[in-house]
Amino acid sequence: MKLTFIGADHEVTGSCHLLEAAGFNILVDYGMEQGEDVFENVPLPVAPADIDFVLLTHAHIDHSGLIPLLAARGFSGRILATKATCDLCRIMLLDSAHIQEFEAEWRNRKGQREGREPYVPLYTTEDAERALTLFESYDYGNICEVAPGIKVRFTDVGHLLGSSAIEVWAEEEGKTRKIVFSGDLGNTDQPILRDPEYVEEADYVLIESTYGDRSHGGRIDYVPALASVIQRTFDRGGNVVIPSFAVGRTQEMLYFIRQIKEQGLVSGHDGFEVYVDSPLAISATTIFGQNYMDCYDEEAQELISRGINPLDFPGLRTATSADESKAINFDKRPKVIISASGMCEAGRIKHHLKHNLWREESTILFVGYQSVGTLGRAIVDGAKQVSLFGEKIAVNAEVTVLPGVSGHADREGLLAWAAGFKEKPRRCFVVHGEDEVTTLFAQSLREELGWQAVAPYSGTQYDLLTGKCLFEASPVPIAKKEPASGKTSSGQKATPYTRLENALDRLAALVRASRHLANKDMGKLADQILGIVDKWERK
Repeated sequence: MKLTFIGADHEVTGSCHLLEAAGFNILVDYGMEQGEDVFENVPLPVAPADIDFVLLTHAHIDHSGLIPLLAARGFSGRILATKATCDLCRIMLLDSAHIQEFEAEWRNRKGQREGREPYVPLYTTEDAERALTLFESYDYGNICEVAPGIKVRFTDVGHLLGSSAIEVWAEEEGKTRKIVFSGDLGNTDQPILRDPEYVEEADYVLIESTYGDRSHGGRIDYVPALASVIQRTFDRGGNVVIPSFAVGRTQEMLYFIRQIKEQGLVSGHDGFEVYVDSPLAISATTIFGQNYMDCYDEEAQELISRGINPLDFPGLRTATSADESKAINFDKRPKVIISASGMCEAGRIKHHLKHNLWREESTILFVGYQSVGTLGRAIVDGAKQVSLFGEKIAVNAEVTVLPGVSGHADREGLLAWAAGFKEKPRRCFVVHGEDEVTTLFAQSLREELGWQAVAPYSGTQYDLLTGKCLFEASPVPIAKKEPASGKTSSGQKATPYTRLENALDRLAALVRASRHLANKDMGKLADQILGIVDKWERK
């Protein structure tokens, strides 16, 4: 029984772990790296076609974003997640594929004029659609035997609609080990979603540490804080531009603004308009409404029982088409613009920044984590000028951060969740945090809870039956950053040859899966493959 650490080790994004147990290869998350990569990740130690399951903690792209790549390379196993996670992945993975294809098209238009080699998307819409056929939904709280010797349970952790810690019971050689993957732990007392639930027992725990070195501070009443930003910006005649993650944070902002309007907390600007400029966010908001029974907290449920949609209000506008998006900036009236992406790396938010960053009367309001190396982080850190669409834009607008608005637990929240275990686990592995943060939080767990806690690097392997470290990897710094959408899981740039290799992987998986076919069908498949080989050998 072996656990291999692959992604989000001493880094915040790209979560991925491989559990080999009871004769099965089980991948827990397969996320895309976003922002600045610090260390090289090891490639998957098994072929995608040999992976039996993917257990998915939640739908955020840094946990799910490379699943279509698995499908492109021959994976045909089962993907297990909560219903809400399955629903969100349907829109998020297709959106991610569209971004890959759009970037490839844009790069190739430029590259062709310069004589460059064609740029191939990391994966396509077809790959995403193929992956989506493999999803299976599971309810919170039920222990399910998903294969001989493997049981799982999804536990609500309040980070995102459908987010979960995953408890895995694995039996091998007559011994059972329980491994708990925290996923991303949610903050407490947040709108819409329930607080994280505790897990009581585990032999091994993998815990995230995004905010493992800091506190969100005292509980902030977000409604008056947000109302104050809107009031002073509108009084100046400017727009409030909110770079927001399309799934999760956008819905929280709508929840707050509904209260602001209901309570009349912005004066002199009656009926002000709020634009959600993100097709993905619009679709996600619909999915939130469809999953309220499983995921909403008591306050949100109470609103619904009174016939109030907590995510809707007078003056809410949506922009689906590109023309509708552009029209927003021709309207000179002060307004709130909520647009993706949350870290300002792509999407329509960049156009709204171009129109508002230079305006002293406008405000850019950040309401989520900004990874090192992103445009959002540069603006928050005080950049005086940024580049957008090849043009230098001065940063004259008010730049502010709504403190405490985080979907992640802070240090105190992480420790409280860990303290919920009735007994100390055999070992705890700290993941999903910046380099120094993982080390510091592992130290906190050792000193404050007496746990055996370590922060492994990508490539580290543990035998979970004996508890021994089989291989302790050393950090391998990345020499040069490549855009996430142009990288494979092993850090190599996607090329036409990469696509050909992916096709070979899928073909090999198809051949292995066909051993149970009738002899006639196996012969027909062999003839078709040989026909392709003969055709290309003659060229």
